[in-house]
Amino acid sequence: MTDEAIPFVPRGKPAFNQDPHRVRDITERNLEAAIGREVRAFRRQQGLTVADLAQITGLSIGMLSKIENGITSPSLTTLQVLSHAFSVPVTAFFKSYEERREVQHVKAGDHVEIERRGTRAGHQYNLLGHIGSNSSGVVVEPYLISLSTESDTFPTFQHEGLEMLYMLEGEVTYRHGDQLFHLKPGDSLFFDADARHGPEVLNVLPARYLSVICYPQG
Repeated sequence: MTDEAIPFVPRGKPAFNQDPHRVRDITERNLEAAIGREVRAFRRQQGLTVADLAQITGLSIGMLSKIENGITSPSLTTLQVLSHAFSVPVTAFFKSYEERREVQHVKAGDHVEIERRGTRAGHQYNLLGHIGSNSSGVVVEPYLISLSTESDTFPTFQHEGLEMLYMLEGEVTYRHGDQLFHLKPGDSLFFDADARHGPEVLNVLPARYLSVICYPQG
């Protein structure tokens, strides 16, 4: 099945909840808010509701809600109770408050050339940056992929996470599952990477495209 392009036609304006231009105010950057975010994260990781946590710890639902929303400053005794409930050290609640926010600037020509498992000759992968453990819970791998006239036929990949491609130069026919997409400069492809995917036909070479892979930490 060959699909030249599937037009993206939004129905009205997309309802995205996150405002990328919003800046946290002082109250959101304080210690109480940082502790609250960690308590909520640990509770959700363990599949607990606020009511479940209240029953385990003996703390009221109202108190737990205030802690998670950064409205109140929990005592050391309360933090010890929560640390026992989650089986984590008390210091774990201060992690996001003390955590350094990473940034990487990769100058032209300074990117790292790597070899991904399953790659073939003539397929060059340049990793444009990498931030490991972070508070978002997500790992992102941005690559610049270059295919030359000596490139071998490409095998398909299959891995967890989401991936987005943006075509910069050349043309390739790209497979995702049982569908084929003819990608030209300016085209993008966004997909679930758990399906088989990869360039099927190298139409016009050399070809270059950006590949951004996102998957959960751990």
